[in-house]
Amino acid sequence: MRILVGWDNPEQADLISMYLGIGEHDIEVALGATALLERLTAGDEWDVVFLSITLPDVDTAFDTFQDIRRLRPDLPIVGACDTADVFRIVRFMTHGMCAYAIRDTNGDYMFMLLAVLESAVESVKALRDQQVSEKLREEVQAVRKLQESMIPAHIDAPAGCKIVARYEPSQIRVAGGRVVTMAGGDYYDVFTLDDNHVVLLVGDASGHGMKAAMSIMVMHTLVRMIRTQRYQNTAAFVTEINNQLCQHSIVQEEGGFITLAYGLLTLSTNELQWTSAGHPIPLVQDLDTGEIKPLAPDNVAGLPLAIYPDVDYDTIHSQLPSNYRLLFYTDGLQEAFPDHKPVKTGEFGVAGIMQTLASKRGVPAVESLQALFDDSEAYTEGSGRHDDTSAVMLERHR
Repeated sequence: MRILVGWDNPEQADLISMYLGIGEHDIEVALGATALLERLTAGDEWDVVFLSITLPDVDTAFDTFQDIRRLRPDLPIVGACDTADVFRIVRFMTHGMCAYAIRDTNGDYMFMLLAVLESAVESVKALRDQQVSEKLREEVQAVRKLQESMIPAHIDAPAGCKIVARYEPSQIRVAGGRVVTMAGGDYYDVFTLDDNHVVLLVGDASGHGMKAAMSIMVMHTLVRMIRTQRYQNTAAFVTEINNQLCQHSIVQEEGGFITLAYGLLTLSTNELQWTSAGHPIPLVQDLDTGEIKPLAPDNVAGLPLAIYPDVDYDTIHSQLPSNYRLLFYTDGLQEAFPDHKPVKTGEFGVAGIMQTLASKRGVPAVESLQALFDDSEAYTEGSGRHDDTSAVMLERHR
C-alpha cells in the first residue's frame, strides 16, 4: 500500500513513518500543505492520504483537503485530529473524507493507524466496485430493453389463424438472494408476406448477456433488410442470413453462433416449408387426434449460423393436419432443470413440452402457451430457467 502523509509536526512524522512502514508499505511524509500538494501533482499513484486537519490550521487544512479532492477525486483521504478538535472533523467528513483517527497525546493511536488506513482503502474499493457493478447492471438493463424492443409486442394473424408468442429472459440469483434479469439472445418474429403466406422465425444466440443480445440485434437488422425480398425458399433465406452473419465479428467473437428456425406457411395448402440452423425442431399438434410430434428428426437441424459461410441448408416440406397447433421454441424451454439434478438427465425436455401440450389441447392457444412456461418453470423446483425462453404458437382450424 502506498501512503502519502500530510503532517504538521516533524517529530511525529518520523514516528508515523516508522509505524506505517511495517511490512511492504511505501510511506512518504510531506510536511506542510504546499509540499503535500506538490507530491500529488507530481503524478505518482497513491492508495491513501493521511492528513492532519491542523496543517497548519483547520481552515488551511480544509482548503488543502478540497484541493486533494479536485486533484484526485477517487483517492481516499483519512483525517487525523486532536481529541479537542473531534467536532471539527465533521466538516471534512461531510465533504468526502472517508475515515479519521484521533491523535491522543501519548501517540497510542499510531498502533491502530495502519488498520484504519487499510480499512478505509478497502471500504472505498468496495464502494467503487459496487458503483461499477451498478453501472454495468444499468447498461445490461438498457441492452436487455433494446433487445426486447425488437420482439413484436403484438402479432397480427391472418384469417383462420391464431398466433400467440412469449419471451422470458433468464434470471440469476446473486449475493443476498437478489434476482437479476439478464440481457439475452432470444428473438422471434412473425409476419405475412401476402394473404396466403405466413413467416415464422425464432432465433437464439449462444450464451447470454450483452454479447448475445448484440448478436441477436445484428441478425434482427439483417432479417429486416431482406424480409421484403420474399424468399419463397427457406433454405435460401437462411443461407443469406448465415453469409451475412459470418461477416460480423461481434457474433463470431469467442466462438459465438446463432441457431435459427425459419418457416414459411402456405395457408391455401397447409404446407409448411422450413429450415433449421441448429435449432430445436418445431412441434405440431393434431387437434383432432391429439397426436403431437416433431416435424422431422433431430439430425435435420443443420449447422448453426455464423460458423462457416456458404453452408448448404435444407428446405423441409411438412404437410400439416387440418386442425393443428404449430410450436416454434428456443431451447430454454426444454432445458429447464432443477439445480440439484444432473443437467442432461433432469431436463424438462421435449417430453415435458409434449405432455403439457397434450394436457392443454382443449384450452385456448394463449392458455396452452402460458402452461408451457409455467410447467417448465415449475419443473426447476424454484431454481428458475437458466436460459432465455421464447415460443411462438400458431393455431389453425379449417
